[in-house]
Parts: sequence; C-alpha cells; structure tokens
Amino acid sequence: MNQAVMSETAKLQLGDQTIDLPIVVGTEDEHAVDITHLRDQTGYITLDPGYRNTGSVESRITFINGEKGILRYRGIPIEQIAAHSTFIETAYLLIYGELPTAQQLNAWGEKIRAHQRIHEGLRQAFAGFGATGHPMAILSAMINAISCYHPDVLEMEDDSTFEMAAARLLAKVRTVAAAAYRTSIGERINYPKPTLDYCSNFLHMMFSRPYDSYDPDPDVVKALNLILMLHADHEQNCSTSTVRMVGSSGANLFASCAAGVCALWGPLHGGANVAVLNQLERIHRDPDLTAAKLVELVKQKKEKLFGFGHGVYKNFDPRAQILKSQADIVLDKLGIHDPLLDIAKQLEEIALEDDYFVSRKLYPNVDFYSGIMMRAMGIPTNMFTVMFSIGRMPGWIANWKEVRDQDSRIYRPRQVYTGHTTRDYVPIDHRG
Repeated sequence: MNQAVMSETAKLQLGDQTIDLPIVVGTEDEHAVDITHLRDQTGYITLDPGYRNTGSVESRITFINGEKGILRYRGIPIEQIAAHSTFIETAYLLIYGELPTAQQLNAWGEKIRAHQRIHEGLRQAFAGFGATGHPMAILSAMINAISCYHPDVLEMEDDSTFEMAAARLLAKVRTVAAAAYRTSIGERINYPKPTLDYCSNFLHMMFSRPYDSYDPDPDVVKALNLILMLHADHEQNCSTSTVRMVGSSGANLFASCAAGVCALWGPLHGGANVAVLNQLERIHRDPDLTAAKLVELVKQKKEKLFGFGHGVYKNFDPRAQILKSQADIVLDKLGIHDPLLDIAKQLEEIALEDDYFVSRKLYPNVDFYSGIMMRAMGIPTNMFTVMFSIGRMPGWIANWKEVRDQDSRIYRPRQVYTGHTTRDYVPIDHRG
C-alpha cells in the first residue's frame, strides 16, 4: 500500500535554537513539514486559522488537485467513475479501497437492501417533529435514533460488524430522508420497495402516492445517481473533518455521521446549491433585476454570483463538467417550463461567454448544476442539503473507518490564548 515517505528535513530557527523538521512527501508529490514534535521540542505551536495550511491526517481515500481540476476516488479519476460506476459501487470503493468483484458487489447490495426499512418505532418518532422542522435537523436526530434500535452499532470491533453497520447506515439514511420530507408535507411515509435500485427507491419513497406510484424516468435516475456519486467524498472538508474529529474520540459510526450532517447544514458548506436557487428566485421576484443586470452588478463587485467558481478548483470543477451534459438531457426530456430554470440558463450562457468570467475561470460549478437538476426532479430546496448528506455518507463512513483502522490519537487542536491574564473575582456588589 502506498504511503507518505520521509524526505530531507526543513530547518526552523527559533532565536538561537535550530530545529530539524522532517519533510513528508505524499504519493502525488505533495510536500508537508511534519511538526508532530514541535511543541515537545520547543514549546511552540503553529497558528493556522481555519487549518487552510495544515494537514491533519494522512489519508488514502480522495485526492484533489484544484489547480488542474483533478478529483480521484482511491486513485480512480472521477470522470471514469461517473461514466461506469453506480453510487453503491462507489460507496464500496471509498469504504474498502478497491472496486468490488461481482460477488462482493452483489453481497454489498443485498446487505443494503436488507436494511432499508426502519423500525416502526422510528416511523412513529417522525410524528414528534413539527411540520416546520428542517429536514436536516430531523435527519441528524434520526441517525442517532437509529442506533437506539440497533445497539450492536456501538460495538464495532471487527470488520464484519462494521460492514453491517455501514450498510445499515447507507440504506436507512435514504429512507429517513424521504420520510422527513413526507412528514414535512403532511403525507404518509412510504415503505421502500426491495425490487428497486438505490436511487429509484429513493424517488419512489419521496414521490409515490397511495393512488399513484411514482415511476422515475431512467435519465432522472441516472442524474440522481451522478449527483450522489459526485458528492460522495471531497477530501478533508468541514463535515468530513468533523466526522473524523468525533470518531477519534471513539464515538460510534452513527454519532460521528450525525455530527457530519450538522456540519454540512451550514450555509458556507452544504448550502451552496440552496444559495443558487435562492438567487434565481430573487431575480424572478424582482421586476427590476434580470440575469444580465445581476452579472453587471457582480462585475462591479456589488453582488455575489452563487454557483460559479470554486474555493478548491482554480481552473474548473470536474464534477460540473460531468453534470452539465446530464442536466441538458434531463431538462430537455422533462420539458419543464420553470422560470427559475430559464433564468439559470441565461446566467450560464452569459457567464460562459463573458470575458470577465472566462478570464477569471469563474465557470458554473457542481452546486449550480445539481441545484437546477434537483429542482427539475421535483426535490424542494430545503431538501438539497439532505441530498448532499446522502451522497457524502460513503465518504464519511470511509473516513471514520480510516480513523479507526489507523488507531489514531484523539484529535485535540491547540490554541493561542488572547484573553485576560490572571485577575481576581469581583463580588457582585463591587462590580461597576
């Protein structure tokens, strides 16, 4: 198995003291200065707000090169995965490190199908949430609640027990997500159908009615499969780092992934495609604002344009290129006349042709296309981040497993304290 290797050392000068720090080189020629023993040797720590220059782990799961627009799962380019794989197979790859054989994939799929239903007690628990409850709040709470009905997930000491817990979580997260949506609109919760594939079953649980079973179009199913696969992992982002942080304490898989849901809920992380739709709605509602006018305001730095450019990908988002072709197919096939989708198309055309955006490589990203595709499928905006959670679940599980397998120490960042120095307690009647 490939792993980081030690190269020459870097020298750090602290006053009269010179410290040799090992240089670690990853398999993709990434270089890092190893400061593991810095505090023990010098009493110093490093300060890196937001950890933007700190490698907290050595991981074998996902590789990103933002400058070149590269994303690989376990070494396999995302373009190949999108063209040939499925979400369930991709989950196996991320979690176990290799593509499954036909026999392994069949056994893995059977485990997921066997656990897709939820306990009747859990079904009744949905009634305890208010109709206005956000689906992400319900999803996080219910992931933790599942472990109450399956105490064996708290004792994952061997690989066979872990595999059952991982399959159970992947199966049930989709059922819980659909149930949260059905509860929010006052509709009956649908049972999963064992004859349907993963994505078709989710769409059935979302949209079927007692008198009208939902029969999804194959291109819609393919689009949803792509959305989930392209979101399955993305290196050490906020939610994945949260899962690893919680998992390092010895917390079980369900508790750790529930924490990941909460981190993903933040608008600066999982809410990007929600921001895209909110902006489209704003343009639609405001008679004085058009797509072209918004673009001009963006160029004047008076507005932000959501869904264009990316914090990691400095050239292009490879996931967006994959989704664009499927988005064109889905939107054309569904033939939906939606003013928001029309506005999205206008923004896309303007940004792809305007030199301001082209020269700055501000191309539509994965959030732009996933947002308009999910809207076309009938998935409401408040479910977008839930969809992200379902897609990201394999990556969270893989990272939790990596923490467990590496027998990592508990994560415990340091800080630079900037508060008061020692001072005395003041009785209340002496406080000004």
